[in-house]
Amino acid sequence: MSQPLVSVVTPFRNTAQYLGQCIESVLAQTYTQFEYILSDNCSTDGSMEIAERYARSDPRIRLIRQPALLSQVPHYNSVLAQISSESRYCKVVQADDWIFPDCLRLMVRAFQQSDSIGLVSSYDLKGDVVRGSGFPDQLSMLLGKEMARIHLRTGLFVFGSPTTVMYRSSLVREPQPFFEEHRLHEDTEKCMQILEHWNFGFVHQVLSFLRIDGESISAAVRTFQPHAIDRYIIVQRFASTFLGAHEAAALRNSSKRDYYRILAHEALRFRERPFWAYHKSGLATINARLDWLYLALQICCKLLWMIANPGATIRTAFRLCAQNFAALRGTGETGTHQRDA
Repeated sequence: MSQPLVSVVTPFRNTAQYLGQCIESVLAQTYTQFEYILSDNCSTDGSMEIAERYARSDPRIRLIRQPALLSQVPHYNSVLAQISSESRYCKVVQADDWIFPDCLRLMVRAFQQSDSIGLVSSYDLKGDVVRGSGFPDQLSMLLGKEMARIHLRTGLFVFGSPTTVMYRSSLVREPQPFFEEHRLHEDTEKCMQILEHWNFGFVHQVLSFLRIDGESISAAVRTFQPHAIDRYIIVQRFASTFLGAHEAAALRNSSKRDYYRILAHEALRFRERPFWAYHKSGLATINARLDWLYLALQICCKLLWMIANPGATIRTAFRLCAQNFAALRGTGETGTHQRDA
């Protein structure tokens, strides 16, 4: 098998606790034909010094220091714009994640099935949960539009995070910026955009580890139902691209109902302003607003159900009390920081 150049990039800011493990996982790859770009976004915790130590010991590492603090997505785009013009494939490894030793080798092999493949993914390990199960066992390649249709129809999520996937470098280089800024889940949307014109490769192995503890970037919004709004946005934005008009309209309607049922449940928990600000901001990325009348209708339906099912209501109340108590205890015991800002 030929060994085309792979560009691996790790943007980081204040991730000293995990950065060494991340870098070592890349340097331990069984596939050795790669460049490794590390980009420091004005760290203040010693992360830059850790990166400098590794850069001195391996010539494949190129270390960049951003002259001014960038928000996360512009930082990622800035680093991706630095990949070699010679690289064939591009892999992001986020600074508090890591990849298994065969990750690059197996993903390159998946790409080499066909020049029509623009995106490759695999199973990933998020905490102690393996994600991506449900992809057809007998297949290692699908038409991109078919993969998008499966995702829209079933919710099968094989895109993970930027650490989970590998991109064809020509797609990273043009157009710029690679990730759309001011999107709620710009990485998932980029995958869907790629699948409109390119095919999809899949490796039936766990190739990446994603951190979920209190110090990961997703921790701050984990209780805000991010998966619910992500699903809603993806359906609203891409259903018409990949599905027929009748199916797309039906799916958009059902996704709205499902999303607002979740919001109604959260409203009855008396969620505070940050929760609603998160959803307003997310909906604004598709030029939408919270439909308060529709939400009120779903709240009424939920209340009627609770009245008609008092036993289930009491059990739910006890469960919510236990969850809130556990959350309060956790707030006093852990801190948070972002993997990149």
